[in-house]
This record gives sequence, C-alpha cells and structure tokens, in this order.
Amino acid sequence: MEDHSGRTVVSPDSHDDRFRTIECLGDPDPLAELSEYLDVLSNSTRLKIVKCLEKKPRTTREISQEVETSYENTKKHLDRLCLIGVIRKEAGITDPRQKGVQLFWKYSLVPGGLESVIRNLGLFSHMKMHIVREDISEKIDTTKRLLSRELFGSGPVLIVLGGPDDGKIFPLKNEAVRIGRIDPQQQHLIDPLAHLVLAQGYSSVSRVTKPHAMLARQNELWTIGDGGSRGGTAVNKKVLGKTDRVPLRDGDLIELSRGPAGAKLLVVIPQGS
Repeated sequence: MEDHSGRTVVSPDSHDDRFRTIECLGDPDPLAELSEYLDVLSNSTRLKIVKCLEKKPRTTREISQEVETSYENTKKHLDRLCLIGVIRKEAGITDPRQKGVQLFWKYSLVPGGLESVIRNLGLFSHMKMHIVREDISEKIDTTKRLLSRELFGSGPVLIVLGGPDDGKIFPLKNEAVRIGRIDPQQQHLIDPLAHLVLAQGYSSVSRVTKPHAMLARQNELWTIGDGGSRGGTAVNKKVLGKTDRVPLRDGDLIELSRGPAGAKLLVVIPQGS
C-alpha cells in the first residue's frame, strides 16, 4: 500500500521488526521494475536459452534449434534476456574469403550475469519484510524454483566464480563436504565426487586434505566453518571466527581467502531441498 508521501509501505516478518518502506523515487515504481525483471526470468524457454549459452556463444538459429522453438520466438526471448543484462550480443561476419560476406549476431552469457541474477533473487528472499503486493512475493518464489530446476537441478549446489574452475557446479549430496585446493601428493585420501577440490591456481586456498573450509548438513540446514586456514573464510564479506559455524542461505557468497589467488563460491539452495 502507499502512504501520502507516495512511498510503498511493507509489513515486517515479526512483531519485533519495525515497519520498513521502499522509497519510490521516480517513475517507474521500483516494484514495477522488479515485477518485470521476474517476468523475464520466470519463463522456462528463456532459462533453457541461458543454459544453452553456458558453454559457448551461439547464433539465433543455433539457439532456436537447441531449445526447439521458432526463430522469431527465439529472437523475442533473446531481446528480453539482453534487457536485464544476463546475455549480450556481438556482431560478426562470415569468412571474408568466401563469396558474399554476411553479417551475423552471436549471443553469449554476460560474465557475472547469472551470478547477479542468483544473488538478486537471494536478496529479495532474504529481506526481513513481507511485500504487500503478494503477486511479487509469489513471483520471487516461483522464479527461484524454476531457475534452480532448469539450470542446476533440484538439489543444492555450489558454483565456483572466477579463476581456473570458473563456472564449475558442485552438487551438495553428502552430509559433510571438505573444500580446498587439490593435493597431488595425497589424492588417494579425497573423493572428488564427495568433496569440492579446486584447481592448483587457487594458491591462497588450503589443500583439501587439510580443508580450507567444511560444510555440514544438520537436519534441513547447511552450515560452514573455517578449517583453520591461513587466508580465512568469509560469508557475504563477514569473516568467520575459528570456532564459528554459520548457516548458509540461497544466494550467499563464500570467499576462501581474499585476492586473485583465493576462491569465491556462490550458494544455490532451492526451496525444499
């Protein structure tokens, strides 16, 4: 609802919270922009297009064939994904040695674009308030479920951001998960399917045999703790103490040591997983 100042008023999750407001500082209303953003992402075909572009850039026709929809529909979906900054298009030309040089467009994922989407959706869900417009609250939940199912499957995963393992997806299937850099001298001690083993290039990360960090599942909750690493472990920029165990939520960002030789991991935890 709106008060006399034109601000959108939201109610808190609990009686202990104060009422909060979302400032509508101009036209269009930020909630209308949020609704449009969610509309773009809450479409199965568009998410299949994002998945299609995960490995390499493709032309409109190649994408159309991959996701099995018409060329014209594919163009419309691509335009909407470009608008929210998830993908980009770049011009190219056919081989100049061939007769009749032609222009074409290729689409690719924007570096960090998918990460931004996941973190945005996590942020919207984490707000300690109930948006009075229930349609938007429902859209947030629906979009998160659809995104997780289409791109990562139904279970929780960690996504490596940056460095030699950029884009690597690690499913969280075990009750406990060690995270650390590869240890060539003791490979027999680690199961790469049970533990997240990072490449040698993350030189500030402790070796996985003496893990940099440990994840554990307790009932329905995933938690993380630092393994006594030199570089430290942070969740959403907050550095963990030696004995801290912090619950993880969808959209959280884990940092194992800071700087170019560290590693960043994005947490994706679908509802009900």
